[in-house]
Amino acid sequence: MLFQPEKLLLIAGPCSLENERVCRTVAETLAELRRTRPALHIVFKGSFDKANRTSLAGPRGTGMEAGLALLALIKKEYGFPVLTDIHDVAQAAPVAEVCDVLQIPAFLCRQTDLLLAAAATGRVVNVKKGQFLSPQEMPYVTGKLRDGGAKEIWQTERGTTFGYQNLVVDMRSFAIMRQNGYPTVFDATHSVQLPGAGGGKSSGQREFVPPLARAALAAGADGLFLETHPDPANAISDGPNMIPLAELPALVDSCLAVSAAVKRGAV
Repeated sequence: MLFQPEKLLLIAGPCSLENERVCRTVAETLAELRRTRPALHIVFKGSFDKANRTSLAGPRGTGMEAGLALLALIKKEYGFPVLTDIHDVAQAAPVAEVCDVLQIPAFLCRQTDLLLAAAATGRVVNVKKGQFLSPQEMPYVTGKLRDGGAKEIWQTERGTTFGYQNLVVDMRSFAIMRQNGYPTVFDATHSVQLPGAGGGKSSGQREFVPPLARAALAAGADGLFLETHPDPANAISDGPNMIPLAELPALVDSCLAVSAAVKRGAV
């Protein structure tokens, strides 16, 4: 099992893989966190295709071949398990040859054929709860993965649509989703997105990531999903809601403190 219940799961990396320089810079910081914070279990993430951009003009990333090569490099040279999202049934098998975790994007969480294809690979499947779903509906999503033979399932809360161009996080979600019997992750950076609010692209409010991340852990989340970048202002996607890489260690430390308190029964 890839999930380690005694540690805080941290899925972290840039939104888009972009290039080798960005990936290495992020991986080096994550490697230092792994070395100095033994209570962390880190999975490196990055997307090879931002397939649901607001505008056709939005850059989509490296593409699958180049993106998988970057993930293979990070896995080999830094020793991290790696995760990426898939958008099409045909992507499941080739991605599984490189990645330890296949992620189902929130918009696609009810796509039965995609879920079954991911389950059939034998890799861990992390499925994001759609912005349009209640936490009470997630057993139908994880049930498809289970019945499709998935060896290990993670489920991720990433906020719920609240009116136009806004998301909210219901902290009850973590207790409700844990009843499914699978680890529950909080996607703190996508939950502060303002979808489509950036004039043909999404905007975001990264200042709310730290309090929401700590609150989610206090409410029972098993792990965190945090996108980070050395220069978010110049990232090709999700800059406004990504954590600047230099700020990541302090955020992780505050989250580890909450996680430890929960494990002690102090929260």
